[in-house]
Amino acid sequence: MSLHVDIIPNRKSRPTILLRQAWREGKRIRKKTLCNLTHLPPYIIDGIRAMLKGGVVYKDITEAFSIKRSLPHGHVACVLGMVNKLGFDRTLHRKSSRVRDIALGSIVMRVLSPGSKLAASRMLSEETAATSLGAVMGLGEVTGNEVLSMLDWLMERKPWIEGVLARKHLVGGTMVLYDVTSSYFEGESCSLSAFGHSRDKKKGNKQIVFGLLCSSEGCPIAVEVFPGNTADPMTVGSQIEKIK
Repeated sequence: MSLHVDIIPNRKSRPTILLRQAWREGKRIRKKTLCNLTHLPPYIIDGIRAMLKGGVVYKDITEAFSIKRSLPHGHVACVLGMVNKLGFDRTLHRKSSRVRDIALGSIVMRVLSPGSKLAASRMLSEETAATSLGAVMGLGEVTGNEVLSMLDWLMERKPWIEGVLARKHLVGGTMVLYDVTSSYFEGESCSLSAFGHSRDKKKGNKQIVFGLLCSSEGCPIAVEVFPGNTADPMTVGSQIEKIK
């Protein structure tokens, strides 16, 4: 014996929808109409069909499951979409690897929510993530030491990355933009920090000087860090050689 919904077509009016019971008597199938469902809205009829097939109908979708954790994703999808469109992952390295993925994730995190190296590792790790970035990239647990090792890897890759950007954005006879600025330090552990002309008006703090090369459209091509007591004109020579 079974219950099912039958649709009986009518020539000049809408079909009749019946809830029927069916059973077998010998070689014959008997049917009995239990209820006329024609007057009911389609979504209720679909619900009845679902229950007859063993499904469960909930009054509210939240009754079907409980949300243990929900991570913001829209801004992650936007930035990762642009990264894929630009092929930026291949700018870092042609071959996929965990260190490249951590580098890419850290760069994206700098766009979404700038923070420290430790903050980056926490943001990318599954247990402490504040966005879906780590999960989407499949990074799992990311340690602070992995982020530090990634920075060493990026330093080794720096000339190659700058070369890729230059070939992509610079052509013969084009204008190249260059500017110098500085950033002060509170600590004493940076080997390049030294006293110099402070743009931040922090006369009692050591600083570093860094120069940024850009294309005529303002796209960053290369960056170089100098000791904090380096005068601006002294940074230009190495940039000319780099452009050559």
